[in-house]
Amino acid sequence: MLKPNYPHYIANRAEQPNAGLAVVDAFSGEIASRAPLADAATVERAIAAATAAAPAMAAFEPWRRQAVLEHCERRFRERSEELALALCIEAGKPIRDARGEVTRLIDTFRIAAEESVRIGGETLNLEISARGKGYRGLTKQVPVGPCSFITPFNFPLNLVAHKVAPAIAAGCPFVLKPAMRTPIGALLIGEILAETELPPGAFSILNCSNADAAALIEDPRIRLLSFTGGIIGWDFKARAGRKKVTLELGGNAACIVDADQADALDHVVERLVFGAYYQSGQSCISVQRILAHASLYEALRERLIAKVEALSMGDPKQEQTFIGPLIDAAAVQRVADWVKEARDAGARVLAGGAHSGRMHAATLLEQVPDDCRLAREEVFGPVACLESFDDFGAAIARVNDSDFGLQAGVFTHDMRRAMQAWDQLEVGGVVVGDVPSFRMDNMPYGGIKGSGLGREGVRWAIEDMSETRLLVLKA
Repeated sequence: MLKPNYPHYIANRAEQPNAGLAVVDAFSGEIASRAPLADAATVERAIAAATAAAPAMAAFEPWRRQAVLEHCERRFRERSEELALALCIEAGKPIRDARGEVTRLIDTFRIAAEESVRIGGETLNLEISARGKGYRGLTKQVPVGPCSFITPFNFPLNLVAHKVAPAIAAGCPFVLKPAMRTPIGALLIGEILAETELPPGAFSILNCSNADAAALIEDPRIRLLSFTGGIIGWDFKARAGRKKVTLELGGNAACIVDADQADALDHVVERLVFGAYYQSGQSCISVQRILAHASLYEALRERLIAKVEALSMGDPKQEQTFIGPLIDAAAVQRVADWVKEARDAGARVLAGGAHSGRMHAATLLEQVPDDCRLAREEVFGPVACLESFDDFGAAIARVNDSDFGLQAGVFTHDMRRAMQAWDQLEVGGVVVGDVPSFRMDNMPYGGIKGSGLGREGVRWAIEDMSETRLLVLKA
């Protein structure tokens, strides 16, 4: 179980000025723990500490950054079940999935530890014309400076890791604001970071209201803002001034099942069900739109219905649970409203559709009209929409007919079509042979269009958190 109270961290130190933030058990709705709620003055202290720490963090040698990250990796392994249970309680994530996220947390810090000693530069030949004779150039990567991170509720450990671990590797101090509904995982990470020899002021992890968090977006001392969440991120970018901004803002991910998959339908269905309903669909790359070739549509639909109806829903602490609660009752009602809107517009519910309290059953629909929110926006719940196609190029066009472009999946044995999908799909990543929900923590991850800008994945995040500095030498 969770402890009754957790501190927040300001300039590497634990503080407990109040217990103003109630952390609710996502399944029961009861208060499970409490954490401090920071005010604007505390946010200012954290930013000032990060600013003061920037020179020391830049000078913190790569081998020492690596040692910090390796310490965290080791301690996460030692406390893995505690971290998983905290995630299960505050986010309602089924315990098996929570353990999987802890594994990804460990992987991300391990990757960052490896990358921390690989940050280098280039030697440039400047003698490209007569006036460059005797000159040579050298580049190196230097930390961008203080960073602010704002993370969502759905991956309270790993999405924090994808900002914090690269920042340490790059030599950047940071202030992190985790989601108010799921702060415990981030605070446990802070507890472990506080055990290390990071320079004073290198990190702060705090919860605060959106109004009090304004400085994390607008303060010019912050040199990079990294936000994962909803479309409000575009407003943050407009307010951020001259600082770098990276955004991951979700999607309505599609998966194409080509005609040549008739001999692999059981595998395809297994992966589609995982991709659509894993952690109750509360993932930015959850499978929301399934486009199946007409020649196998009927067979695929019947297999999907059977699999979806068989999913176990209930207490996320139980090992057999696959569908747990959504983050709160309001999220359930929103998903239910979208399903009703589609049904009223002519969509057919093939499986699921029921909801109660904090639970919404895994739901599959077909014939969803294009103007329904289920077809156009991110449902962020356990809902998938099924449709057929006759022409592969037309299926690609259907996927692209979206304001979002995070990742897409394609099941095909045809390498020409795989390459066509890679060339033509308007997304940040194309996954061939699996669902768009696939992600390894060392690959570039991010989207285009309404899905955001920039890339995470440790090496790519380190690049964003660094600046190129040139040296020119005259012989």
